[in-house]
Amino acid sequence: MPGAPLKPMLAMTGPLPVGDGWAYEFKWDGVRALADITGGRQHMYARSGVEITAAYPELITLAEQVDDALLDGEVVLLNQTGQPSFTALAERMHVRDPAKAARLAAAAPVTYMIFDLLRLCGEDLTGRSYRERRAALEALGLGAARWAVPPGFADGAATYEAAGEHGLEGVMAKRVDSVYRAGVRSPDWLKVKLEVTGDFVIGGWRPGARKIGGLLVGVPGPDGRLIYRGRVGGGIGAALERELLRELEPLRAAASPFSGDVPREDARGAIWVTPWVVVEVKYGQRTPDGRLRFPRVLRLRPDKPAEEVDDAG
Repeated sequence: MPGAPLKPMLAMTGPLPVGDGWAYEFKWDGVRALADITGGRQHMYARSGVEITAAYPELITLAEQVDDALLDGEVVLLNQTGQPSFTALAERMHVRDPAKAARLAAAAPVTYMIFDLLRLCGEDLTGRSYRERRAALEALGLGAARWAVPPGFADGAATYEAAGEHGLEGVMAKRVDSVYRAGVRSPDWLKVKLEVTGDFVIGGWRPGARKIGGLLVGVPGPDGRLIYRGRVGGGIGAALERELLRELEPLRAAASPFSGDVPREDARGAIWVTPWVVVEVKYGQRTPDGRLRFPRVLRLRPDKPAEEVDDAG
């Protein structure tokens, strides 16, 4: 990873766990970011390892509150009701021009929700338990207009209910005795979503009454080709259709990226693409062969590489 000190630990999707061995936090709908602070200088890195310091100038003074630390958290953009808006955040994610970033920061500032401490004063804390790291993080007293250490909770059911009341995406459950496993998707961290959603890679689209009548989506299989998960037509409004066409048109391909046969009714008239673009889809259940039932597109996921998509969420 260019520049980034390590890869962030990732969570698995699962039901809400219970018991004394778990702690709970709200799940924030934003962009994962590591803040590496040394000697008053700060560098921020996305989950991919790309440096994103320039995109969020309103966060740069965080380095004034701690001299040497590696922080893990989520960059979110809160709307007027205090709920994270990924759509609004998407306008800022790839900005690297300082003047434009400054204008956007003034008009729509982000907040850095800090939930883990991986290094402090030169000491690597990743081998310590979540309970110890969390206590050390809270002891720093970090807090300002543009960053915060959100509270942790011991009651999972109450946390889940509160997340729904506040319009949040869900809950993160973390084993209190777990170490930080950089770059690993671990069952020690579970994301519990309020809705059944998943990330899927677009392999093509079917024209309909509009330019995009439905997306053909899947997940990467062992051979790198997509395993077909279904056609998704719901949730594609005019604005999202324009965004999808902007991303997909340059990726047109001559052949299907799916392994095996796509059902004839879905493949008829399909426009295939190189499988790079990821979307988040809300759905009901799955059929026995893994197809999505009643799917609707929620949003594009420009922050998630296609190769990281799997059926575990």
